[in-house]
Amino acid sequence: MMFPSPGDAASVLALSFGIALGLFALAGLLRPERAFDRLLFGGLTAALIATYARWRWSDTLPPLTPETGALWSYLFFAAEMVAVVYTLLSVVILLRFKDRSAEADAAQVRREASGEWPAVDIFICTYNEPREVVEKSILPSFAIDYGPKTVWVCDDTRREWLREYCEEVGARYITRPDNKGAKAGNLNNALRHTAERSNAPLILVLDADFAPQPDILKRMVGLFDDPKAGVVQSPQFFFNADPIQHNLAVSDSWVDDQRIFFDVFQPAKDAWNAAFCVGTSFIVRRDRLGEIGGFPDAAICEDLNLSLGMSRRGYETHWLNERLSMGLSAEGLPEYITQRTRWCLGTLQIALLADGPLRGPGYTLVQRIHFLHGVLNWACKPYIVLMLLAPAVYWLAGLPAFEADVLSFLRYGAPPLFALWAYSGWVSRSRTLPIFMEVTHAISALAVTMTLIQAAVRPFGRPFKVTEKGGDRSQMRVRWRMASAFGGLSLLSAFSIVWAFIAPTAPAEISDIDYFNLVWAGVAMVLTFICFLVCFEHPRVDLAFRYDADARIDAGGTTRACRIATLSPGRATLADECEPVSAPGVPLVLHLPGIGAIDAVSDPAGLSLDPSPEQYRALVVALYSTPRDTIARAARFAPTVGGLLRRSLGLG
Repeated sequence: MMFPSPGDAASVLALSFGIALGLFALAGLLRPERAFDRLLFGGLTAALIATYARWRWSDTLPPLTPETGALWSYLFFAAEMVAVVYTLLSVVILLRFKDRSAEADAAQVRREASGEWPAVDIFICTYNEPREVVEKSILPSFAIDYGPKTVWVCDDTRREWLREYCEEVGARYITRPDNKGAKAGNLNNALRHTAERSNAPLILVLDADFAPQPDILKRMVGLFDDPKAGVVQSPQFFFNADPIQHNLAVSDSWVDDQRIFFDVFQPAKDAWNAAFCVGTSFIVRRDRLGEIGGFPDAAICEDLNLSLGMSRRGYETHWLNERLSMGLSAEGLPEYITQRTRWCLGTLQIALLADGPLRGPGYTLVQRIHFLHGVLNWACKPYIVLMLLAPAVYWLAGLPAFEADVLSFLRYGAPPLFALWAYSGWVSRSRTLPIFMEVTHAISALAVTMTLIQAAVRPFGRPFKVTEKGGDRSQMRVRWRMASAFGGLSLLSAFSIVWAFIAPTAPAEISDIDYFNLVWAGVAMVLTFICFLVCFEHPRVDLAFRYDADARIDAGGTTRACRIATLSPGRATLADECEPVSAPGVPLVLHLPGIGAIDAVSDPAGLSLDPSPEQYRALVVALYSTPRDTIARAARFAPTVGGLLRRSLGLG
């Protein structure tokens, strides 16, 4: 087959460009908060995707035979259709969303007027986190603006220093002799102990790296006025950039993948009565827990299983989409991957349970479909792996993933791709970017695919892996195994492009299908190269927050005013307009409003603080109990590309 005539190419390109222009113009005209607009844009996107799927089935597959080429094409098609079904279900789910803030406002007003606030037990779940991590959850818990509350530290590593620390600050300490049931077992142990002592009707659960905001209880407790509410969940926000954002230098312009889940999908699922617990920063009714036998431990995703257990009894998980706590995102790439594979395995385990949503009684059809949507989210990952491998398989083995030329793809494949990019950015309110979202999925695709394969053989029995937080991140680290995998894939795609021209059997003229696979190989090469860059973990400095405040410095018998620019419990930097301290190593006193007079020493980068224990605790509360925009809330294309280019050239 020869390359199509310029006229054919021009008409197809004009059509594809026109569709793309119309879609992005539509994104500017429509509003995602309007139900009709969501239906219109979502329906158009779904129609284009369905048209593409029909074209794939009817025009791009060879006859089904036992031959290797046919089996490869149908394997790729099956994986792709899993992704298509997941995407179409996502569009349907996103037709609705619920914002419970007004409901929380009204409930808070009622409670404040009556003065009736139910007692709350605060469970802080900890497993081997260092003191500098866990204290950032314990101390802000005492600063919560709420009356009847008790702070319980649930230590699953039996640390004597933590027991002593809890006695020092006034928290109650709970541990147990073993780790049976992992986090769910830890919570159930706390449930039994507190039933004999405080026995509060509501329980706030926090992971040890999450700092609650002062109004977390007043905002959430009122939603239990609905007798159907078994769990009230708030989203997770993070102080620090995840490994992809940090390693590509895009934390100020790129939104982490969890923001789309928390801010977009969970409010939509709540509108369908299918939102679910996410493991931290949630409140659960103690009596409802008693009805379902406590925190479920049959799967390693005890949070999802908790909401499902409530659903079987007719109780709901309410999603309050407000920033009421902040924590630490996974700091290293291995920890980031561990999180995703654990979530994947836990979802699959629940799918196999006799009382799970795919097999058990008590669920509505909508709830079963939403759970299936979650399963498909993980089942899509093998398609990404195959997509990255497919052009190399074509050039090196002569096996096309599907039989199509580049113009046919432009006619049938480009419009739904443009629609998906435009719709995703629109419905997520600028939380996604083309290419970079694909990189985010590709980073975990290899590991999740291996988890799916292992789960097919042995779904249960693997130990619960906690995501490590804290530790020294001051040195450059290269994750060689992942770098080798993604670097190898990128080189394989590059080699396949070269091989297309130098192979002994290379054709004198490039055919349509050859041209299509050349373009595909180029895209795969770029995506895997970006993933390769992510594997180089750049040093992280200790968190220091923007802290615009007037202060005074006493040094050498003189006092002068200054403004604080950034602050951490151990360091402070001054605003540019402030006169610097004359020399490093000068002892001084920093007078900070609300904290007091803090001993400090000047250094070239600012001030090194030496607070008293009381001042240190006050600094932790002041810094971590306040909502902070430390990571981008909306994506911006140009700065993201700039950060990527700097990392590629080794300039930052």
